[in-house]
Amino acid sequence: MGILDKITDAVGDNPEQVNSAIDKAGDVVDEKTGGQFEGQVDQAQEFLKDQVAKAGDGT
Repeated sequence: MGILDKITDAVGDNPEQVNSAIDKAGDVVDEKTGGQFEGQVDQAQEFLKDQVAKAGDGT
Protein backbone atom coordinates (compact mmCIF):
# COMPACT_ATOMS: atom_id res chain seq x y z
CA MET A 1 0.00 0.00 0.00
CA GLY A 2 1.48 3.31 -1.10
CA ILE A 3 1.44 6.58 0.77
CA LEU A 4 -1.40 7.97 -1.34
CA ASP A 5 -3.52 4.93 -0.55
CA LYS A 6 -2.89 5.45 3.16
CA ILE A 7 -3.84 9.12 2.92
CA THR A 8 -6.99 8.31 0.96
CA ASP A 9 -7.99 5.70 3.54
CA ALA A 10 -7.37 8.11 6.43
CA VAL A 11 -9.40 10.85 4.76
CA GLY A 12 -12.20 8.46 3.88
CA ASP A 13 -12.39 7.21 7.47
CA ASN A 14 -12.52 10.70 9.02
CA PRO A 15 -14.36 13.08 6.64
CA GLU A 16 -15.85 15.27 9.38
CA GLN A 17 -12.45 15.92 10.93
CA VAL A 18 -10.84 16.64 7.57
CA ASN A 19 -13.61 19.04 6.56
CA SER A 20 -13.27 20.82 9.90
CA ALA A 21 -9.52 21.18 9.35
CA ILE A 22 -10.16 22.57 5.85
CA ASP A 23 -12.51 25.18 7.32
CA LYS A 24 -10.05 26.15 10.04
CA ALA A 25 -7.17 26.45 7.57
CA GLY A 26 -9.28 28.66 5.32
CA ASP A 27 -10.22 30.86 8.27
CA VAL A 28 -6.55 31.29 9.17
CA VAL A 29 -5.66 32.27 5.59
CA ASP A 30 -8.55 34.75 5.48
CA GLU A 31 -7.45 36.23 8.80
CA LYS A 32 -3.79 36.53 7.81
CA THR A 33 -4.61 38.12 4.44
CA GLY A 34 -7.36 40.38 5.73
CA GLY A 35 -9.89 38.57 3.54
CA GLN A 36 -8.14 39.78 0.40
CA PHE A 37 -8.30 36.31 -1.17
CA GLU A 38 -11.56 35.17 0.39
CA GLY A 39 -13.11 34.10 -2.93
CA GLN A 40 -10.13 31.99 -3.90
CA VAL A 41 -9.91 30.47 -0.42
CA ASP A 42 -13.61 29.56 -0.47
CA GLN A 43 -13.19 28.01 -3.90
CA ALA A 44 -10.22 25.96 -2.71
CA GLN A 45 -12.14 24.82 0.38
CA GLU A 46 -15.06 23.62 -1.74
CA PHE A 47 -12.69 21.77 -4.09
CA LEU A 48 -10.98 20.03 -1.18
CA LYS A 49 -14.29 19.10 0.44
CA ASP A 50 -15.42 17.58 -2.87
CA GLN A 51 -12.21 15.53 -2.95
CA VAL A 52 -12.84 14.37 0.62
CA ALA A 53 -16.35 13.28 -0.35
CA LYS A 54 -14.96 11.34 -3.31
CA ALA A 55 -12.38 9.65 -1.07
CA GLY A 56 -15.18 8.62 1.26
CA ASP A 57 -17.10 7.13 -1.67
CA GLY A 58 -14.09 5.12 -2.72
CA THR A 59 -13.82 6.80 -6.13
